[in-house]
Amino acid sequence: MTPQPDAIRGATIVGTGMYVPERVLDNADLERMVDTSDAWIRERTGIVERRIAAPDQASSDLAAEAARRALAMAGIAADEVDQIVLATTSPDTYLPSCACVVQQKIGATRAAAFDVFAACTGFIYGLGVGRSLIASRFADTVLVIGVECLSRITDYTDRNTCVLFGDAAGAAVLRPCEPGTGVLSVSMHSDGTLGDVLVIPAGGSRH
Repeated sequence: MTPQPDAIRGATIVGTGMYVPERVLDNADLERMVDTSDAWIRERTGIVERRIAAPDQASSDLAAEAARRALAMAGIAADEVDQIVLATTSPDTYLPSCACVVQQKIGATRAAAFDVFAACTGFIYGLGVGRSLIASRFADTVLVIGVECLSRITDYTDRNTCVLFGDAAGAAVLRPCEPGTGVLSVSMHSDGTLGDVLVIPAGGSRH
């Protein structure tokens, strides 16, 4: 049976890209900064090193490079992108959105662009949104990006959290595919009852 023009489509990943800054902050470095050890960090997190953005780099710079690499793998030009969905909790600024800054940097002149603010689950949320945009025929080419520049807000005197965070970006290009193939499912869930456990108070309307 031939699908109807308005039938729901699948979405598949046709290209991926990543970018990490050059500077490495490894566990030995952190041992000299706070009361911690390589063994303690590895046992609890599995982390060996994290990357730190240069002073002249912001989230949009990392995201733009990851996006360029994803588009190159997909063989798609930036001006073919219909939608940019960018997940971050550390945008360059609160206005404009980081997605709009990346849109300009990569030359995605046709693309609508917006940020998703969902912390560690941000890229999964972005993937779900991108998949839905393609399924509903709102877009044919969606660029999903996850980026953080958390070194800018990390407290390197707090041994419980400073070992966790670094700076990096990843991107994926989504295109339509046959229903039942590609990205089959995305599960999203939230629990706001523990929202006060990990907080960045600055920058919001309450502070």
